[in-house]
Amino acid sequence: MFTTLISVAQLKALQANGAPLAVFDCTFDLMNPPAGHAQYVQQHITSAQHADLDLHLATHDATLRVNGGRHPLPQRDVFAAWLQSVGVNHNTQVVVYDRNGMNYCGRLWWMLKWCGHDAVAVLDGGFQAWVTAGGSVASGDATSTTSVLHAAGNFALREPLMKLVDTATVSAHLGDGTQTIIDARGTPRYRGEVEPLDHVAGHIPGALNRPFNTNLKADGFFKSADELRTEFAALLGNAKPETVVHHCGSGVSAVPNVLAMEVAGFGRTALYAGSWSEWCNTPGLPCEKS
Repeated sequence: MFTTLISVAQLKALQANGAPLAVFDCTFDLMNPPAGHAQYVQQHITSAQHADLDLHLATHDATLRVNGGRHPLPQRDVFAAWLQSVGVNHNTQVVVYDRNGMNYCGRLWWMLKWCGHDAVAVLDGGFQAWVTAGGSVASGDATSTTSVLHAAGNFALREPLMKLVDTATVSAHLGDGTQTIIDARGTPRYRGEVEPLDHVAGHIPGALNRPFNTNLKADGFFKSADELRTEFAALLGNAKPETVVHHCGSGVSAVPNVLAMEVAGFGRTALYAGSWSEWCNTPGLPCEKS
């Protein structure tokens, strides 16, 4: 079972041995949402289905969402119903990838674990690594072809394997020493120098900054566990890893930091999914610039 990262060679082996497998292309473009699906249709890993951030991995229906912000999580049972509809079973090894530095696919990785499914891994190096290694690709909308249509899966919710925290919890523990907030946004946004998406610039008081793409090497693959461990230890200082709460702009790009800490051996850390987009829109909460 693969639970964090999976290599191109390991995915090819799974495909070859016929193991219960579901592959999802999570490519997305924040500034042009339809572009992600268009890229998928143009070319994707053979038999991969598309998982769209706006359509499948978030909801804007206030009656179905768990949190606020720009990309609210759907309730677990709503997400579970979608997983069943795309053929995910209790014993399916799920592999997720994108073309975006393993950013958007991390959302699906996290959500599956939040729903109790541990057998999900991020393809290290993303779609680019797959193509470079000569992996099999296809074009068209695979989910609309009879050869890839799946019978309904038997996925069922289990106890969450990831911790989700809300705005009230983060606010209640500001400055009390029991939480260590890590902000995954780019440093200019963290400092409040620019803010392209939200109406308030800055960060949650006391938050540390580690841009999500810091976890990658220049070649687009994740850094080694040792290197990640050293970097996160330096960032945390005397703070305990188990106190960490990750956030970003809307709860998506924080996940690579969650994944990186697990790869580094720090265990599973919490996610504040509402993130800055919910925090800065909640009256009375402090915002800091530096």
